[in-house]
Amino acid sequence: MSRPSAGTVRWWWVRHAPLDQPHQIAGQADVPLATPWPGSSAQLTAARLPTRALWLASPLSRTRETAARLAALVPAAPAEAETDPRLMEQHFGAWQGHSYAGLEDAGDPHLAPFWADPAGTAPPGGESFAALCRRVAEAVEDWSRREVGDRDIVCVSHAGPIRAAVAQALSLSPAAALSLDIAPLSLTRLDRIPSPDGPVWAVGWVNRIP
Repeated sequence: MSRPSAGTVRWWWVRHAPLDQPHQIAGQADVPLATPWPGSSAQLTAARLPTRALWLASPLSRTRETAARLAALVPAAPAEAETDPRLMEQHFGAWQGHSYAGLEDAGDPHLAPFWADPAGTAPPGGESFAALCRRVAEAVEDWSRREVGDRDIVCVSHAGPIRAAVAQALSLSPAAALSLDIAPLSLTRLDRIPSPDGPVWAVGWVNRIP
């Protein structure tokens, strides 16, 4: 295992803008953003973001579009964010494109075991939130180690990965992390600080709403 790079890495996590169908289980389906674009909220979020940062996003269009629109409002921001599939939302398998209410009305037999352990149970054909937490933690460590020195990373992602990042910083269980509310275009700031015993985290904001 490579040694952690020296320097504090400031992670600026932004959830994508609102979806066209907010009650739909989007997961890793490529669903569109709502219209019109929430310009005033985006401007307030962009005003808090650092200049000359590395920009990341998940490969899904809703995060890439949000990143591009925000970056256009931030001096020296790149026109296009780098993408990493480990930053994608939880895969909800057969439930993607449906709603929980619709699944309940249809009598889906997988709902009861899922609600009994929503962090550890995977939807049919999908992944568990605990598995998402592991891949997000791996991505955070990989990107944090890539360069030396203090730096900023703006990461436009989804509610699930942002909950996972907070869980990593605060040593929360996946089940506890699911209690976090992460609103569209909200900002979460997590600083990874090197130390002789390994990185420590400082939490600035969680779910700061424009």
